[in-house]
Amino acid sequence: MNAPYDGDRAQGTGGPAPSQGTAPGTPVPGQVPAPAPAPDHDPYVQDAYDYDPYRGQDLSAQDPVAEVLYDRASHPPPPPGTFQEAGPLYAAPQAPSHGPDPRVWAQTPPPEPDGPSRHLPYGDHATTTQFVGVDSLVTKAAEDQPEPDAFTHLYRDQQAAPRTPVEDVPVAAPAPAKPAGKASGLLKSSALMAAGTIVSRVTGFARTLVIAGAIGVANLNDTYQVANVLPTMIYVLVGGGALNAVFIPQLVRAMKNDDDGGEAYANRLLTLVVVLLGAVTTICVLAAPLLIGMMSREIADDPQRLAVAVAFAHYCLPTMFFMGVHVVLGQILNARGRFGAMMWTPVLNNIVVITTFAAFIWAFGGSTVSGVSETTITPEGVRLLGIGTLLGLVVQSLAMLPYLRDAGFSLRLRFDWKGHGLGKAAGLAKWTFFFVLANQIGLVVVTQLATWAGTAAKAQGHGGTGITAYNYALLLWQMPQAIITVSVMTAVLPRISRSAHDGDAAAVRDDISYGLRTSAVAIVPCAFAFLALGVPMSTLLYASAGDDARNIGFILMAFGLGLIPYSVQYVVLRGFYAYEDTRTPFYNTVIVAAVNAGVSTLAFFVLPARWAVVGMAAAYGLGYVVGVGVAWRRLKARLGGDLDGAHVMRTYTRLIGACVPAAAVAGAVAYGVTQWLGNGAFGSLVSLVAGFVALGAVFLVAAKRMRIEELNSMVGMVRGRLGR
Repeated sequence: MNAPYDGDRAQGTGGPAPSQGTAPGTPVPGQVPAPAPAPDHDPYVQDAYDYDPYRGQDLSAQDPVAEVLYDRASHPPPPPGTFQEAGPLYAAPQAPSHGPDPRVWAQTPPPEPDGPSRHLPYGDHATTTQFVGVDSLVTKAAEDQPEPDAFTHLYRDQQAAPRTPVEDVPVAAPAPAKPAGKASGLLKSSALMAAGTIVSRVTGFARTLVIAGAIGVANLNDTYQVANVLPTMIYVLVGGGALNAVFIPQLVRAMKNDDDGGEAYANRLLTLVVVLLGAVTTICVLAAPLLIGMMSREIADDPQRLAVAVAFAHYCLPTMFFMGVHVVLGQILNARGRFGAMMWTPVLNNIVVITTFAAFIWAFGGSTVSGVSETTITPEGVRLLGIGTLLGLVVQSLAMLPYLRDAGFSLRLRFDWKGHGLGKAAGLAKWTFFFVLANQIGLVVVTQLATWAGTAAKAQGHGGTGITAYNYALLLWQMPQAIITVSVMTAVLPRISRSAHDGDAAAVRDDISYGLRTSAVAIVPCAFAFLALGVPMSTLLYASAGDDARNIGFILMAFGLGLIPYSVQYVVLRGFYAYEDTRTPFYNTVIVAAVNAGVSTLAFFVLPARWAVVGMAAAYGLGYVVGVGVAWRRLKARLGGDLDGAHVMRTYTRLIGACVPAAAVAGAVAYGVTQWLGNGAFGSLVSLVAGFVALGAVFLVAAKRMRIEELNSMVGMVRGRLGR
């Protein structure tokens, strides 16, 4: 039945039919067979499997998954047979040749390679291979996808929460605003305190400039400085150190624990300070001549200078009373979260004093014009300067009263001191008293020697070489410490205290190391800047003092490098304070004061009068070098024998190595400009700007070559801030 179909298909068009007995497809003798007809065209099957992209390649060298990740047109695969077989999947890691060094607490990781470290298949190079067409695959490859729950459908009826009638839905209460704004309030307070500190420092420095313009930087200013520093020394010795170290923590504890928020304790403390400082102030005013003689025998031996100094002291000594009141009121406000008043009110004091000395210049003329001295100044001039100095502290302390009233604190005198913890606090303050006493003894020795040397140098025609020049250079030299190191450690100190309380010595060590290395990035260049550019700084800032300003510059240069151990000492002592250890800082301060006083005495007797105070400035830094060595060993033992010394020393060594050529180039540039333009205000300004540019350029280039990671972090942080 099927034969007609097959037969039709086998016949050619118009050809003869095969014989009856011959099988289909059998060639007939003597006849040329016809060519086989082409198969019918099938568009769905034809050439479907003809294209084979891997026909001429080794199949073992192909990775179909990774094939799509690379641009094969730009990077063809290698010849067949060159693919390296992968090793065992779970091969054991190779054992290290030696164990870790037990002396190193944290192993240094191996350095990262300079170029790409990926090993790509097919011999592709990591720097030229491009990823194409798989953005979503690459960018989402590391995202963790949650595994589906195979039993979710069994609980589908429980997925939706039960509906609650509209009338039963409780109305949500508004969220309290205080917890949400706590962090922002703390940031605002910190920013306010930082701004107040900077403005106070700047106006305080402007105050010294106006004072120098009014009464010069020679003997008359030395007399004023001796009288003005007396109340600060006595206040800190009698109660200032104890207030900050002992009584203020007790005040904060009382405000947290007492039912009245510590108001009664605060009033008792304020009453105690008022009574104590009132009595001490009265005694000191009556004993002013003796105190002047204690501070400077050179002034006490000159009747005219002694009379002027005692007149200044009668106005300056009462300021210690208002210092104590200001501190207590400010700490009461700080405990209640009002931080701005204590930081900003000193600005009022500086403004009053600046106005006073500006009025003196308006009435009597500047020092270079009037030639005012301790023998020519009038009683009216002494009265004007003395009243202005006292009025500044009065305004500073009374300005706290509106803030107290706004905080809801009511002032009352309370004399019920017994049985409320004040006696216990006074007993705890003994080490703080000895700490301050050691500092003040060293300061008295330096003041005695500096005034003596300044008087002798002035007689030889060299002004600006006494205690005034010493104090002015010291004030300028301490500004980087107050702005940089104190700011860094203010942020780190709470964390150090918590770690010390938890017994985590490693965390304390890490934070101390961080504080040292972070502050060093700015402190070390500032120290070398003072060394290289101290003279143009002083001749520009104290241009009103004339040639005497150069001597202040020499003293500033001698102070210069001492800024490094001075900053390190400050950071290291925070570690002892975190452990509530005040005895060790006292012993350390005794060592620093003894070295400072001893080397200062040696400089006074060995060096000429003009250079004696320069030697005393160098002795100040040398004292802190010795103090750092002692404190470092003690804190290292306290933390278990490790203070990250190698990391810290590496940072300081690299910074110093970058600063040495920078300071040399800056000093040479400033000296050349000064020789060209002179030592006037304009020449000093140009030389200072040129020196700073040279210092910064050479330092940044050298620091980049040395790969100082802390500097790179700081630059990145600054760039990020500026970018926002």
